[in-house]
Amino acid sequence: MRDRDAALIDRFLEMMAAERGAARNTLAAYRRDLEQAAGLVARGLADADTDALRQVMAGYQSLAASSAARKLSALRQFYAFLRDEGERADDPAQALARPATRRPLPRILTHDDVERLFAQAGAEASGAAPPAAAVRMLLLIELLYGSGLRASELVSLPRRAVAGERQYLIIRGKGDKERLAPLSDRARGALDRWLPLVVEGSPWLFPSGKSHISRVRLFQMLRDLAGRAGIDPAAVSPHVLRHAFATHLLEGGADLRALQLMLGHADIATTEIYTHIDSRSGWSNWSTGGIRWRGWTALT
Repeated sequence: MRDRDAALIDRFLEMMAAERGAARNTLAAYRRDLEQAAGLVARGLADADTDALRQVMAGYQSLAASSAARKLSALRQFYAFLRDEGERADDPAQALARPATRRPLPRILTHDDVERLFAQAGAEASGAAPPAAAVRMLLLIELLYGSGLRASELVSLPRRAVAGERQYLIIRGKGDKERLAPLSDRARGALDRWLPLVVEGSPWLFPSGKSHISRVRLFQMLRDLAGRAGIDPAAVSPHVLRHAFATHLLEGGADLRALQLMLGHADIATTEIYTHIDSRSGWSNWSTGGIRWRGWTALT
């Protein structure tokens, strides 16, 4: 396997662990799948075209549909990552046919879990002079859960992303497309507390060293917070909070297309996965402290 393929696969798996909270077995399976595919493509996996990938997938016809679907998922996510990272201008895996399998439902947190997470973050950021890291953590989870940002979008937010009177954030998401993400009252309050603590002259909202905090560091901080809140750290990741944002909004009656715009999904079929999640508790059951989207009735 070429050195470039190996390095890019390592970077991709690091992102999957940090942003998606992928389990160890999933990461190991994706590594095997990608390294196997790399060995089947003469020009190297990073530079493969759609025809080469179709030949790779054709070799998996004897496998169970679920196994072939996992291998295709590994390829699709790998090339989407390469495009997002600027390693490729195209995505050769988009045109590959998907095996006929049922898409698994995303993991989500319960309302109680979310409340415990925010209660812990709020307690750590309370007081007259709380640690800057605690104030930052509170704002980070407000934006993950209150605005539904991807981890990569969140950590790389520039200061100028805060628009006008802070009703929205300007987000540059996948495919370099801009969208507006609403800011909840609670997020605006956390933002007002955090901005005076940001290093002067930094172009980033969440600076770290010469750049911004990494997705890996965000993942670590979130799991540490979950542990302190008495929640299984393995059940929490930035992506899981994004899922909770979407699911809990739909439980409250939010419009699917409005949610699609907020999440930055190019295809509404991606958003529709949340309509299959069993809603056991409605919006009316939320306590005042739990409602993080006050004033969003226009979305319903």
